[in-house]
Amino acid sequence: MATHTASPARVRVLGHPLDLVDLDEAAELVVGWVNAGSTAAVVTLNPELVVRARDDRALREAIDAATLSVPDGVGIVWAARRVGVTVPGRVPGVELVERILERSGSGVTAFFLGGRPGIAERAAKRATDRFGTVVVGTRDGYFSEDDEVKVAADVAASGAQLLLVGLGERQERFLHERRSELGASVAIGVGGTLDVLAGAAKRTPAWTRRLGLEWAWRVGLDPARWHRAPRLLRFVVLTLRSR
Repeated sequence: MATHTASPARVRVLGHPLDLVDLDEAAELVVGWVNAGSTAAVVTLNPELVVRARDDRALREAIDAATLSVPDGVGIVWAARRVGVTVPGRVPGVELVERILERSGSGVTAFFLGGRPGIAERAAKRATDRFGTVVVGTRDGYFSEDDEVKVAADVAASGAQLLLVGLGERQERFLHERRSELGASVAIGVGGTLDVLAGAAKRTPAWTRRLGLEWAWRVGLDPARWHRAPRLLRFVVLTLRSR
């Protein structure tokens, strides 16, 4: 399939940029940027990011600076509708990464950064087996801010065109602050996607994805995620107040 590098239509939802693309269009853009040797950063916008950004200026700046901001989840789609914006479709981070790797095959070099020790390596092996991805480097997410310069240099030295970053709550800031040092054509904040690619975490049941209830499934069944419930409630309040 042909690729292009044109910018999609962009709107603002709850104060943040949102690009009006569906899953296929987002993947096509990323593959095009990889081939073009761009320096693009992709944010998968979700309710938790929106709420955290209310109190975190650095995170707001990172989201605003993204080359592509996609609606990762039904909450963002709902918030967009509240302000009269029709979103072409959801772009879940896991599905976006899988679609990019599938389309790129062995034609892209990638670096997997983040997760617990061993996760990035397992994700890399499975990506190579499934998609033919050429993984030129991996690194777990257990490093301090003092180590960030070296980590960025290691990514750049690998020659990776595509960087997948799963650093939890600091991934967007890391990508924004180190963007010029990473060397990758496209860097994507992928959250827990590396765990899914590694087989260490399962996606929610298909019916929850069809109904947009992944968040409820995860928060309801995983005690480690219960602290996120207040953020989701705050997002609902923010959205109901939006115009």
